[in-house]
Amino acid sequence: MNELSLYILDLVQNSVTAGAKHILISVSSDTDKDTLTVVIEDDGCGMSKELLQKVTSPFTTTRKTRKVGLGIPMIMQLCEMCEGRFSIKSEPGKGTVLTLGFKASHMDMPPMGSLGETMLSLVNGSPEGLEFVLEYRVDENEFRFDTQEVRAMLDGVPLNTPEVLSWIRDYITEGIEETRNQEQ
Repeated sequence: MNELSLYILDLVQNSVTAGAKHILISVSSDTDKDTLTVVIEDDGCGMSKELLQKVTSPFTTTRKTRKVGLGIPMIMQLCEMCEGRFSIKSEPGKGTVLTLGFKASHMDMPPMGSLGETMLSLVNGSPEGLEFVLEYRVDENEFRFDTQEVRAMLDGVPLNTPEVLSWIRDYITEGIEETRNQEQ
């Protein structure tokens, strides 16, 4: 994968598969510290201690269709390559929290890519009623997208309606761009 947003998409799809009803995606940039932190938190089924100990191996997966799972091992390696950190916490019945840290200016750091497209894919490809929150921060500036708030405004119109999906992508893309530009 050559964009961080694609890693995020892959990891959040794990949360969807785990039966999460609420998923928080937090992306925070600290320009003074030269760090980028991504946190993905869900209320899915969680993992046992045994699975948690093995989940960083590419030969561990809960899928029945194949015997390898590369998402977590690949992002862990990317964190390490970019002088960052990786942590995963999970508890059965309570969910999972992934924390990814990177040195933002590291030469191996991939570009962010389009979080608007990522969120469009997640909203469109997920069960109705699954709630997503995207928080995007650059230093003190923040943009927030919450599907519960959007649902309330739409008064029953499904989120996967083409016009709504297009609006979601554009709204997120513009909100992130404004948040980035507030620092300049």
